[in-house]
Amino acid sequence: MSVFHLIIFICFLLSISYLVFLTSASWCTPSAFPQQTTRQFEQRTDRFWEFQEESNIWVEVKLPFDLVSCVNDNCTKVGLIDQKSKTEEEHLANGKDVSNKTKNLKMREGDLTGLEENSYTVLPLRRRMSLTKMSDTSVWVTGESGSIYERFWNGVQWVIAPHDLQISAGRAVSVLIVNQTIFAISEEGNLYQMKLTDWVELKPAFNQSTNKEAEQSSVIQMKSGTVSYDGLRVYFCTKTGLLLELSEVEPPRWENHGRPPGADVAAIADMARIRTDLVYTISSTGDLYEYDKSSRPSWKKHLQSEETDKDGSLVPLQGCMIYGLSGDHSVSLFLLTKGGKLVERRLHQRKWKWITHGSPEDHHLTSITPLLEDELKERFFSLFLTTSTGSVFEYQIPKHLGTAQEDQISEAWQNHMHPPNAKAARGIPGLKFQLGRILFALDDGRLAELHLPGLGGQNSGPTNQFNRKKLSSKYIWSILDAPESEGWNGEYCTEERGPMNCIAGIKDEPNDSGNIRSLTRRRKGTKAQQDYLSLGTSRSRLVKASEEYRFPDNWINTSFRLRLVQAGVSFFIITEAGLIFEYLYAESVWLWLRHDHSTPMRGALGNYNGSVFFVDVYGTLLIRERSNNELAWVNCTAMRKGRQIIGGPPWDGMSSKLKVTAEDALFFVSKSGRLLQFSVALRKFKWKDCHNPPETKLACIIDQEVFRENIVFVVGRNGRLYQYNKVTELWHEHHQSQHLVLSRLPGTAMRPSFFSLTGSLFMLSEDGGLVEYHWNAWNGWNWVEHGTPSKDVTLVAPPSPCIKGNQLFLIGSDGNIYLRYMDQLIWRWKNCGFPQNGDGDTRDQTEMGANDRMQEVCMDNDPTANLDINLENPNDQNRKCDPKVAPTRPIPFSEDSVIFELRDGRLAEIQKVQDSKWVWQRIIGTPTSSCKGCYLTGLAS
Repeated sequence: MSVFHLIIFICFLLSISYLVFLTSASWCTPSAFPQQTTRQFEQRTDRFWEFQEESNIWVEVKLPFDLVSCVNDNCTKVGLIDQKSKTEEEHLANGKDVSNKTKNLKMREGDLTGLEENSYTVLPLRRRMSLTKMSDTSVWVTGESGSIYERFWNGVQWVIAPHDLQISAGRAVSVLIVNQTIFAISEEGNLYQMKLTDWVELKPAFNQSTNKEAEQSSVIQMKSGTVSYDGLRVYFCTKTGLLLELSEVEPPRWENHGRPPGADVAAIADMARIRTDLVYTISSTGDLYEYDKSSRPSWKKHLQSEETDKDGSLVPLQGCMIYGLSGDHSVSLFLLTKGGKLVERRLHQRKWKWITHGSPEDHHLTSITPLLEDELKERFFSLFLTTSTGSVFEYQIPKHLGTAQEDQISEAWQNHMHPPNAKAARGIPGLKFQLGRILFALDDGRLAELHLPGLGGQNSGPTNQFNRKKLSSKYIWSILDAPESEGWNGEYCTEERGPMNCIAGIKDEPNDSGNIRSLTRRRKGTKAQQDYLSLGTSRSRLVKASEEYRFPDNWINTSFRLRLVQAGVSFFIITEAGLIFEYLYAESVWLWLRHDHSTPMRGALGNYNGSVFFVDVYGTLLIRERSNNELAWVNCTAMRKGRQIIGGPPWDGMSSKLKVTAEDALFFVSKSGRLLQFSVALRKFKWKDCHNPPETKLACIIDQEVFRENIVFVVGRNGRLYQYNKVTELWHEHHQSQHLVLSRLPGTAMRPSFFSLTGSLFMLSEDGGLVEYHWNAWNGWNWVEHGTPSKDVTLVAPPSPCIKGNQLFLIGSDGNIYLRYMDQLIWRWKNCGFPQNGDGDTRDQTEMGANDRMQEVCMDNDPTANLDINLENPNDQNRKCDPKVAPTRPIPFSEDSVIFELRDGRLAEIQKVQDSKWVWQRIIGTPTSSCKGCYLTGLAS
């Protein structure tokens, strides 16, 4: 009987499986799928947004809206978005609610007046910025560039001391200070310990009794670290999700605490103050874990409530722990959710519970500033939190809260906003280094201090005692400068005696006459905040100046006709016909080499490591370089993301750098007025679009990293000065009076010493005058208008390179060159005329430097002296020779000589023989000059 029932059961199973197979097969028939080829785009809304790259925000468009596709600056219409019918719109509008945040995000197209105040632009993450307190007189900072520097109070003022990792270690992301021992974590995850003045790599080593998982990995990469409250141990979070502990420094003692079961350690939220072996961590999935090595099991998971789960999982960031908030033995751990809300994990009467504190309306919280030890004795606590848009909020929590906490949330948030023309960095916690004084990293690379009036700022040192009752409860902002590594103007301290000494500053020092002379360098904070303007905040706009300006036809050729390759040996010249010639000194002979190309050239835009960058008549960027003992051309515009360009850096400043880095790049201006970065280091060519200020297109580059490392100064087509920061990728506008309109010509930088940031940018104004933009540590930025050499002369060409830090040449409309030099702290003009050569002899006069006719010395007393000769003499057989100077940008030929182009196509070299005494050294005949001459030519191959 049992065998019979078994047979019947098997047959039943076979029939059921066959039926299921047939049913499944019917689902897989092709006719069941919709026909994809017949589907059409169906518009279900009338609201569309367009992303504006210039301002980095989404802007709602007005319908009908043309869909335009642009390839290589050639734009064509490919479609149209039209309005829907009213019935469909009403149908879709039912049940839909548009939030206030979306309404606030709307901005009329082209309206930039309220951009600064009403912008909801989400800032980028700055993953290398950090702030670490060593003492009341020392704060260690890692910048976005990966540099490490210390803000130290030397008794007189705050100074900046560099502590960068060695080049091979890469960039730093954080600094930890454990029992007076300083550690740094690199971007690659390596740990370094400072011994004396050098960084030494410290590799974790574990005992055999520890978890084998760490030993199996040959390289342990650190992600972040947190120091215990007693300052004696540090916990690390690795990139693989392990929790490590360094309990002793000398000798190092490591412990591997592993990871939670089925999870990892993405961040260390906080540690208990009473029990140093109790650690709270957050996993990459956003769960809270508690590690206690004295209990079993060591790892415990804190489950989220339904209310907190609605706000999203936790963000793997540092939190803040407060004791005694709701009772003498209560513990509160404040954390952030991925939805930007503030939540609390509270332990009270031996029970854990979650409390949601929320966030300010329409704001997304990104970091929490830990409290000071002294604040735990206050009657209420203040948490300072940053938002994704760069604002800072204060959340006040009184002690021993009752059940009515949720009713007080709307009144507890206080908006401190952000400093003028700057925003707090997203996701970077602030640093409370004293009561009433909080440091924040800014998105533009600088620092800012939020402090009570009279208690902080750039000129205020550590405050030991103060009357809290007399202090105002209103905070104010002060911007603190960052070093040049971040693209800013903070000068490093020195070992010299004075106020900038790295150890102990001296405020006053008697001079030779016995008087006390103050050497303290202190800038006014308000002045520093007004120098740099956020884009869209300028009150002096030139209406449609960017659109109305048109470049002259020969703009590229006159600005970039000449280019130096090697000082005293070689330079290039581009002729009016687009031919390329190189003037080369080889085997004791000067000769001209012709470099042929299929298309005519317009200018030579750059020189890097012996390779010269040219632009042709179509805007194509080309490299002339040597490959396998042969000269070759490389088309850069044809590379990925390549663009057509019209200009480049005026001077090749990178040749003055002491080291070559992997970040070396040249900057160019595209035909569409955007700034382009072209990486050239190690021949890893790469284009990057740096955009342009939203209110104008770019005209030209004034300076690239000669005056300031990591900064490119440019002039917009509206005649205003801007700068681009390579590190933060941010644009700033410089304060400029409304009546001052700059010309659209390249400028030059004058920096007398690379050990000091003091110097100037020299440009021409639109009316042909010389303009200086000067910076020093005392007064910050200041505009100086030098005007013209005389009333009848205007300046018609870009300035020459800076000579010896205090001299530069300008070309006048009368064909003379004028020297602008500083004599005993006073700027003076000197007329150097043009090279005199009445007989028209245009041979290469290198050996004729002693000829009296070529020794025309610049004159001091009569700047308007007429040095011209009668070039229209009918008996002169060489009437086509015109030795006056052409309006072509000159180039340096050596440290004390400059090359000019003459109106007849020849070249002339002027050389310095004394401090401010210059003589015309020689005239160089060129292959295309209208004045006859003798020279050697050849074809480069």
